[in-house]
Amino acid sequence: MNDLNHAHPHLESDSGQMSNQSIVKDAVKRAFIKLHPKTMAKNPIMFIVEMGFLITILLSVFPQFFGSTANPWFNPAVSVILLLTVLFANFAEALAEGRGKAQADSLKQTKKGVWANKVTGDGKTKKASSDELRKGDVVIVSQGEMIPGDGEVISGLASVDESAITGESAPVIKEPGGDFSSVTGGTRVVSDSIKVKITSDPGETFLDQMIALVEGAERQKTPNEIALNTVLTSLTIIFLIVVATLPFFTDYLGFHIDPAVLIALLVCLIPTTIGGLLSAIGIAGMDRVTRFNVLAMSGKAVEAAGDINTIILDKTGTITFGNRMASEFVPAGQETLQTVGEYAALCSIHDETPEGRSIIELAKKQSIPFDASAAEDGECIEFKAETRMSGINLPDGTAIRKGAVDAVKKWVIQNGGTVPPDFDRESERISKEGGTPLAVAAGDQLYGLIYLKDTVKPGMRERFEKLRKMGIKTIMCTGDNPLTAATIAKEAGVDDFIAESKPKDKIDVIKREQAEGKLVAMTGDGTNDAPALAQADVGLAMNSGTTAAKEAANMVDLDSDPTKIIEVVSIGKQLLMTRGALTTFSIANDIAKYFAIIPAMFMTAIPQMASLNIMGLASPMSAILSALIFNALIIPLLVPLAIRGVAYKPMNSNALLARNLLMYGLGGVLVPFIGIKLIDMIMQIMV
Repeated sequence: MNDLNHAHPHLESDSGQMSNQSIVKDAVKRAFIKLHPKTMAKNPIMFIVEMGFLITILLSVFPQFFGSTANPWFNPAVSVILLLTVLFANFAEALAEGRGKAQADSLKQTKKGVWANKVTGDGKTKKASSDELRKGDVVIVSQGEMIPGDGEVISGLASVDESAITGESAPVIKEPGGDFSSVTGGTRVVSDSIKVKITSDPGETFLDQMIALVEGAERQKTPNEIALNTVLTSLTIIFLIVVATLPFFTDYLGFHIDPAVLIALLVCLIPTTIGGLLSAIGIAGMDRVTRFNVLAMSGKAVEAAGDINTIILDKTGTITFGNRMASEFVPAGQETLQTVGEYAALCSIHDETPEGRSIIELAKKQSIPFDASAAEDGECIEFKAETRMSGINLPDGTAIRKGAVDAVKKWVIQNGGTVPPDFDRESERISKEGGTPLAVAAGDQLYGLIYLKDTVKPGMRERFEKLRKMGIKTIMCTGDNPLTAATIAKEAGVDDFIAESKPKDKIDVIKREQAEGKLVAMTGDGTNDAPALAQADVGLAMNSGTTAAKEAANMVDLDSDPTKIIEVVSIGKQLLMTRGALTTFSIANDIAKYFAIIPAMFMTAIPQMASLNIMGLASPMSAILSALIFNALIIPLLVPLAIRGVAYKPMNSNALLARNLLMYGLGGVLVPFIGIKLIDMIMQIMV
């Protein structure tokens, strides 16, 4: 599995962006700006901490007015610590936003100064800014010019450099029709000229969406984040009620608790750690997706990827390389390897497809002689879907054909020939081994078969095994016959397959899995994939694909790598796991704070409470300040983990839960005991 912290070369031109001084300086500045109550109110937990800071400021200035009897230095000390707590939380969010802003700035450079040759109603062209273009406008883009907006090629053929968007240096051929007609604004034509029909208005292009996404502005909270925020807010309200009613009980018992101590107790009780990091985790999660060069239409899609149960994958180009290559000549009946190879090569002279070229290469590799000049003077028979054959008619009248086994057999029989007894057996063997058999015939005689093989990409079995450990089922869709499909499925290690698959079959299998309560992901690039991409919970469209596919999906892979769905799932799981791990840690580390601050509050009036001071803290005031200082410092200490994400290893949910409880649950209990004690010792040394 690829390193999920890997940053795409285009999106992260500077190494170690997190330590970039300008980003850190800007984050510090924004941390103070975010102190505005209107901004803080969006985070109820930290808003309460800020209100506590304001109250302790008043206690510092007017202690007697509020009935404060604490040492003169105590209230100011609590104020400073609470202010730092809020600033650290704001800094975490601002730093996550700053990383996205740095990416957005580089992307905005791609948009600047783009002019277009817009086609007018009379067929002429005029210069127009990309901001003036609207959906339906037609522009002509020639060599060296920037494509002004997202669109579809409607005429012409050109090589397009998409490195500004994808980071890949190799140009991509764009042509009208098919799955490679879509172009993205901000890319450059490096050869020839194309006519493009604009498919998006200004502000709605993929580049605009990516800029908005990575900036973090107007980021919509995901359902899981909203649910967790609701739980944390509810806990905060409960603790607020507890602390507010506490003075009534202490007055009844005959002793008084200073207001600053009550505020310190409240801040230590409420889940300030996760409250301060929750927004940063969400922003950083989206940041990791964009750094992986995937444009997610919403945070919901990323989180859904983390909960995926089933992945639908195309065979060709995803699991296999996609180009069937000749690997063997198989003679039939009494024929020899020489004759099969010769006729196969002769009828491939005019075949410019990868498989046609591979047949010529195999004949040369096996030193099989053939008269290329005779074929060059012959009549080329192009492949047609109706005949499912191609070939050549030589000048001497010999007709040679290669193609689908049943089609060539029928052609031979129509010419008065017969089928050798071992022909069908060899054809079935090739299919069972995952290959594609092509029959070779001349006139009324079947000479044998060409063994075409589509190779499974290296490491696919290991990848699918990791997905299986995550509890994710993989289903391969292919147009191959059942025998070939079964062999490839076994070699690749997928859990299930659909042979002779049609677009409707993909939708049916998605609906079937969803009916069982499962979340489904799939990849696609063609218009025929659009319905299934829309039906899937996570649809990953290829940037090189059609506009219909990209509009139907909720994610677009700018690198057009179909296997990236596997990494997207891991990114989603990492996001969910990071949030869960830090929530566990936050709630767990409150335990140590209770043992620090509660005995400190009550041991003066109730000496028996001193037995709960298991950390042996020096004094009640020292215990309260140590707990508050730890509560503040733990936020910036966890910022790198929140932004980088918790390391994810594929395993089943039970093992993952046990691992996180041990690491972040037990760790969250132990670390504060050590931290608070160390702070207390340092305070005693300083005093």
